[in-house]
Amino acid sequence: MRALIAFDKFKDALAAAEACRVAADALRVVQPGWQLDLCPLADGGDGFAELLTRAARGALRRAKVTGPLGAPVEATYGIVPIANLTSAARALLEIENRVRPAGPQPSEIENSPPVAVVEMAQASGLALVPPAERNPWRTTTRGTGELLLAAARENVSAILLGVGGSATHDVGLGALAALGLTAHAADGAAIANPIPETWAALARVGGALAASLPPIYIATDVTNPLMGTFGAASVFAPQKGLLEEDFTRLEYMTGRVAAMLCAHAGKHPLLCETPGCGAAGGLAFGLHCAAGAKLLPGFNLVSAWLGLEARLAAADVVITGEGSFDASSLAGKAPGEVARRALALGKKVHVFAGRVATPPEGFVAHPITPPGADLTTALHGTPANLAAAVRTVFSS
Repeated sequence: MRALIAFDKFKDALAAAEACRVAADALRVVQPGWQLDLCPLADGGDGFAELLTRAARGALRRAKVTGPLGAPVEATYGIVPIANLTSAARALLEIENRVRPAGPQPSEIENSPPVAVVEMAQASGLALVPPAERNPWRTTTRGTGELLLAAARENVSAILLGVGGSATHDVGLGALAALGLTAHAADGAAIANPIPETWAALARVGGALAASLPPIYIATDVTNPLMGTFGAASVFAPQKGLLEEDFTRLEYMTGRVAAMLCAHAGKHPLLCETPGCGAAGGLAFGLHCAAGAKLLPGFNLVSAWLGLEARLAAADVVITGEGSFDASSLAGKAPGEVARRALALGKKVHVFAGRVATPPEGFVAHPITPPGADLTTALHGTPANLAAAVRTVFSS
């Protein structure tokens, strides 16, 4: 029997790789003869850069950048040789077309510049902001722009940017400022830190991006546009600290900033309706508009990068899960996509989660949290609870 163990993170409790290890250790106790394939998953947020870099046998780099509240933070990004990527991942990043459109030779792939993997959560993530200080009016993506610059200096052929877990709603102005754009008041004075708190004074965007910037690909499973009922402010800003009474003002100012960016970049204002542009408080929109960044379905990219389809086909049983398995899990998130694709191949699927809030659709779901446990107790006990649940389910 061969089991594919493919967990996403259990937020605030277990990283994806740790969850896979805990489940594998438990499974070895009750089914020592099984073959185990551990495949940690990433959704673009916390752990994205390290997970993908290690999976492709790349090297991790560190850089000191501006954190979401302006204080310096140490951030990690990855450098991956192109030859270590699957052909499917290279195709999504359009690498071979840039090497030689007619089809590169193996030696050309081997000698091509590497790819950088950048994770915005490392520089501009919600986890970097204490709960009491979360406020989308005051957070910046400048550090993400600084990470992009650091990666560009490595002479990479492309940058893959994961944009989950953000603390920001600055439409990417902070990142774009780090990359060379400028923000100005009506009198021409520069606005050094163009966070939403300063947007009332913002009159225009100027400047130009760094010439050394390679193509940027944004991995996101968010399909929300920048504005509207399903936009960035409506759906994501409340968890970043937005007060309900401030929504209308932030939505209006977001539209003003988007229009300024479109005018500066020579883009149509309706660009803000592009699915996915609402990711990371509009960072996806800002980079798409001003830097020509291409938006990619995050799970498709991760699946291609990890060779997931072949690993699913080789498995007899698939074990997946995350902290909370709910309706959003079945709307593009990694564990839900793993379950869907495994079921399409006729595989047995078991989902383990701290909380299961959506009815199973062809698979078996196992909530691991003991009844009545409060959140603090549940988070602290996640490793033991996951191990116990796996042992119980697979002991017979």
